[in-house]
Amino acid sequence: AYDTEENQRFGSITQSSTVRLGNDAYGECVHVPFNSLLPMVDPNDIIVDGWDISGLNLAEAMERARVLEPALQQQLKSYMAKYKPRPSIYDEKFIAANQADRVNNVLKGTKADQVKHIMDDIKDFKNSGDIDQVIVLWTANTERFSDVIEGVHDSANNLSAAIAANHPEISPSTLFAYAAIQMKCTYINGSPQNTFVPGIVELAQRENVFIAGDDFKSGQTKLKSVLVDFLISAGIKPVSIVSYNHLGNNDGKNLSAPEQFRSKEISKSNVV
Repeated sequence: AYDTEENQRFGSITQSSTVRLGNDAYGECVHVPFNSLLPMVDPNDIIVDGWDISGLNLAEAMERARVLEPALQQQLKSYMAKYKPRPSIYDEKFIAANQADRVNNVLKGTKADQVKHIMDDIKDFKNSGDIDQVIVLWTANTERFSDVIEGVHDSANNLSAAIAANHPEISPSTLFAYAAIQMKCTYINGSPQNTFVPGIVELAQRENVFIAGDDFKSGQTKLKSVLVDFLISAGIKPVSIVSYNHLGNNDGKNLSAPEQFRSKEISKSNVV
């Protein structure tokens, strides 16, 4: 609640739900908080930093997106303005051309230079305070699928050599994954492109680093997954799903390009 500045965590599986343990001596069900079963980080202890190809601070980005209601934006503005993204990796071959007007905060140099810079950023962030563990979370726009090439993406050693050689068919999300793994940081991919090429998977296994994810499915896709399961259980097989991005946000704009939409289409087709 904003007035009291107390966190309201309804909707969070880990923070507001319970799990049935079994029955007590009287046969009554016993439930315990989900977050009491496993060691979990308190949300108040999470520190956020990040990268973006747009240099707007988060308050400016929030205003430009026009997704949150103006009254809520005003409440958040002073807090969000403190967060300004670090320069990120931009490769026009992997995201839609219509994103070019937002690009003003990018890393220069070769792919090897960019990876080193990301690794240095992770190190700088970890050393900036009392931080026990860094998790790198890809929440950027959907990229087109990479062409997985033999001798480039097929092994950890080949991928390392390809990055050193500045090979053009290595996506920004894969470079971020590579940098995170080298820094022993968990990497979670929230977009549906093929970030985890075989070389990344092998590298993560070799370095004993956890990687996961091929799409957040936090919006329409999640809702469709539930509805489709319900309909099929009722004997109704959907043959077509139509989406409308009523928010008009930048994710929809990026997906208007055929190559980027194809990545999302593959992810969504797994729902039906």
